[in-house]
Order: sequence, then C-alpha cells, then structure tokens
Amino acid sequence: MDAFFAAIEILDNPGLKGKPVIVGAPPDQRGVVSTASYEARTYGVKSATPSRVAYQRCPHAVFLPVRMERYKHVSEQVMNVLHGFSPLVEAVSVDEAFVDIGSLLHRDKTPEDIAYNIKNQIYAQTGLTCSVGLAPNKFLAKLASDYQKPDGLTIIPSRPGEIEQFLAPLPIETLWGVGPVTTQKLQRAGITRIADLQTCPVSELTELTGLSAAWHLKEIAKGRDDRAVKTEHEEKSISNETTFYEDCRDEETLHRTLIELVENVGRRLRINSKKAGTGQIKIRYANFRTLTRQERLRPPTSSDRPLLQCALRLFEREQISQPVRLLGFGATHLLDPEEQRMEQQPLLFRELEYTCNPESGNDRALDKAVDTLREQYGSQIIRRASCAHLSQSTRRRTRRE
Repeated sequence: MDAFFAAIEILDNPGLKGKPVIVGAPPDQRGVVSTASYEARTYGVKSATPSRVAYQRCPHAVFLPVRMERYKHVSEQVMNVLHGFSPLVEAVSVDEAFVDIGSLLHRDKTPEDIAYNIKNQIYAQTGLTCSVGLAPNKFLAKLASDYQKPDGLTIIPSRPGEIEQFLAPLPIETLWGVGPVTTQKLQRAGITRIADLQTCPVSELTELTGLSAAWHLKEIAKGRDDRAVKTEHEEKSISNETTFYEDCRDEETLHRTLIELVENVGRRLRINSKKAGTGQIKIRYANFRTLTRQERLRPPTSSDRPLLQCALRLFEREQISQPVRLLGFGATHLLDPEEQRMEQQPLLFRELEYTCNPESGNDRALDKAVDTLREQYGSQIIRRASCAHLSQSTRRRTRRE
C-alpha cells in the first residue's frame, strides 16, 4: 500500500489532501515517524525518522497519532481482496503481502491483467492506491513493488538474462539482506552496482562477507529466490521494548521497566503456546550506541521466573554506567508444543525437578493466575513487589561463573 497510515488519514479527512502528513509520535515527545505522506517525504521525512527531526525538516507538516485499529480494519479489507484472487497470500505486514497467482494464468488472462484487477479492486473497496510488483519470485516482486511508487505497476521479465539486465544498474543496497554494514564493505571494494556483484568471483566476495553471505549475494544478484509464498506466518521471535521519555540511569526504574517488559513477553509466549530457547536484552544509550546480549534458556521456557532471571543476569553483567534511552527484552528460538515434547527429557527423581527444570508446577500455576487477573482487570492489577530475590540470586550465580 502507498503511505498506508497517512493515506488512510487523508481518506478520512479530505482537507489534508496535498499537505505533508506525518503519522507517529508528536514532535515534542520522543518517538519516531510511522508513516509520512509523499508530500512530507520530499522534505526528507520517512518511516523511523525521529519525530523531532521530522519537525525540524518539515515544521508545517500535520502530525497525527497512530490509529492502529482503523488501519487494521482497512488492512483486512485489502487482504480480503487478495484472498479473492488466490488462496496463496502471505501477509508480510499490515500493508504488504505476497500473492501467488500462478494458478490463475490462462490463455485469456495475462499476469498484467490480474495485477491491474488487484489494483482496481483494492481502490474500489478502500479508496486507496497500492503499488504492485509482478515477477517470477518473492525477492523480485518486492523489489518491483517499490520501483514506481505511488500507484505503480512494475513488471520484471521472467527470462534469466533479462532479469540480470534489469538488476544490473541498480545500487547494491537495493538487494534483500544488504544492510548498511555490508554496503560499506562492498563499496570500499569498488562494488557499488548489482552488475559488479554479478561479475565478482565468489572467492573475492567470500573474503569480504564470508562464504554463506557470498553465495546469497551471487544468487539474488542474478534474481534467484526459491522461497515459496507461505500462507501461515510463523513467529520467530517475541519482543518488547520501551523508549524512556527522559534518559534514565536510575537502577530501580530500569529494573522495574525490565520486569514489565519480560512479563509482557512471557504472557505472549504462553498465549501462543510457545517456549523460548534464548533470552535477549537490548540497551540503547543516550548517545544511541546500541547493544544486545543473549543467553540460552535450558530448558526452553515460557515462565516469568526463569525469563526474569535470564534478563537480570544479562542486564547486571553490563554494569550500566551511563543514561539509558531504550530498554528491551526478547525471546527467540521459539518451540511449538511438538518441538517442546521432543526437547523435554523425563526426570528420574522428582525431588530434582526444580533444580533441573526451573519452570516448576508452582511457577506455571502462578503465571496462569496472574495472566487471568491481568486479562480481566488490566495489566496493572498485580505487580511484582521487588526483584531483589531474583537479582541477588543472579549476582551470586554470576560470581560463581
């Protein structure tokens, strides 16, 4: 979709048409831009731009808060249109999806016809424009969908030689998986265009990026991507983070915030019947230096107590000595119930249960009771009085290690 959040705001308030519209945090608070209209983008404002910076660049813009429920409602309309064309729809986000239309192709219906029909029906249902990329695979389709925004339709040829020719003049940062760090490494080596990647030997790329990344770069530089459209999105991680209104160095506030973040992640794990194999904290300092630290969870867990112990261990090892701007906690390497059964080893002696498995029956009962209370009465109905018992045990264990 084209500038989705901003476009919906303009649709609901036609008086905003033609004006720079910025959806996200207010300019007098910390936070970032969620979506900027194309009028605002001409001033260098885009998604993830700090709101204060956006205001400096475009002080006459209209700043509006995020109305996620409204956006989700429109998103459902869009996805319903896509499902009307094909059962193979992979929603990537609230405003973006892959659609496999291979089964729709007939002698009297070209891919271009289907793409135009999708655009027209989305506009008829929502009053909003979208940009479509038509290509043989997901990587190329994503690339094409960004090529002629807004209200664009870009068709990438299907023959290998023509695909390489289309990609050749594009900058390397266009490629999926090529971030700022990789871009700098390649540019220092004189590789600035996809054409340079297409002709660069794998041995030279390996010295710059490692063997696995080198093969990946060679494949996508030639437009190859074997990923199928997945109709069910499997969540690979669950995380939660907060940006402090003012930089924080108060240990008690940081601990309290970390506890709330961990409990939120634990609740989401239990709702989704997942267990985490790894816990991870994220700390961003006032100077924007960001670090992440992670630890394996043995055994995998969804219980608050072992998650909290993990988070506090990681946090205290950092010995925070400067103000913190952002704090986060995440759970990765998620296991579904079947994988959990395969991971779990029966215990020979029941009295060793808590020693070997920190997720005891008491912890599970406590988590369930707290989840029920918070679901009925709100997240603030019950809170941990202190993390001292967790923190002290963590320090003792850290000293032994």
